Amino acid sequence: MRASIEVADIFRFTGPTYRACRAGHLSLAELKVMSAIEHCRTAALGGHVEACDECGHLRVAYNSCRNRHCPRCQGAAARDWLAEREADLLPVGYFHVVFTLPAEIATIAFQNKAAVYNLLFKAAAETMTKISADPKHLGARIGLTAVLHTWGSAMTHHPHLHMIVPGGGLSPDGTHWVSTRPAFLLPVRVLGALFRRLFLEGLAALRDAGRLAFFGTLAHLAEPKAFARHLAPVRKKRWVVYAKPPFAGPKAVLAYLSRYTHRVAISSRRITAFDGASVTFRVKDYHHEGSARHRTLTLEVGEFIRRFLLHILPRGFHRIRHYGFLTGPNRKAGLEHIRELLGAPPTQPGTEEPEAPAPPDTLPPCPCCGGHMSIVGIVLRWPQPRGPPRSWPNRKCSP
Repeated sequence: MRASIEVADIFRFTGPTYRACRAGHLSLAELKVMSAIEHCRTAALGGHVEACDECGHLRVAYNSCRNRHCPRCQGAAARDWLAEREADLLPVGYFHVVFTLPAEIATIAFQNKAAVYNLLFKAAAETMTKISADPKHLGARIGLTAVLHTWGSAMTHHPHLHMIVPGGGLSPDGTHWVSTRPAFLLPVRVLGALFRRLFLEGLAALRDAGRLAFFGTLAHLAEPKAFARHLAPVRKKRWVVYAKPPFAGPKAVLAYLSRYTHRVAISSRRITAFDGASVTFRVKDYHHEGSARHRTLTLEVGEFIRRFLLHILPRGFHRIRHYGFLTGPNRKAGLEHIRELLGAPPTQPGTEEPEAPAPPDTLPPCPCCGGHMSIVGIVLRWPQPRGPPRSWPNRKCSP
């Protein structure tokens, strides 16, 4: 069901004014995302006309922008991705592990997204594989799926990794499966200490190689001594690594992944009000104990858009990555071997691949009589007028 207020509605109504007020201060990537969201499922992208075979009811369906930052396009992308990963699930418990960067590092990450986000993946994955391979802990080769999120509930910049980890791994010789304890994966304090060391070493290497840039309030970090002073408190701080208990079976893992893998900074379901000047949406209240952990937050519309654009990823950046026995050219054969060790039935031939997409004429039923809908025409792309909408001619730039 379509949300009453969508991110696209806010962008269409205020986007032209926002761009005009910040001309020269928006990147090409930000402009492209704004344009894609504004034009998603509108005549600007074209579409087709559907007609009911029974009652003749007509319906126009416009094309999606398919931008990975568009809230309306991520549902279908998540379903396709899950269909591909369903065959990878094993009949074991799965853990949810979260790696979070301290605020002092997050500010550097924002100005160096590709380099620091890649380092976050690398350091967190190496931490998990090293500790799990240690005979003092698990002594096995694990597999994991990592998903990058860069936002907090209020859309502030808060980079962290969500990991889905099977409860066990292959023995070093590959002859048997090593299971974790029922509700314990790895010690989080040990994980946090190693993660801190690996990440800070990697960050120093990036700086020494000239791959970090500093602007504005961080410009002084270009000096080696200032950079070292900035990181000194972080070296003594405990880095947060959080591990949740295992999921209740593979189906629960799929349900969780469907919520996390293709999530964007905010979904339209969280938006409760928009009056043209401000946006109100639900956020989590982490300081409140109990079931009522949500409150509403109201932002000036320009600040809302600014926070949304904070989370645009660099072009070509992969925010979902696999490690251990869940990657590599022999992944499918390795998973079948693990199933044999676990005594699980092998995957039936032909089920490893995702189901074929539905044919083009498989459309939602007629809203009038429930009859079958067929495509009877094509809607060509329609150019959109430039400039602010007529309904808002006197809107001024916000400070």
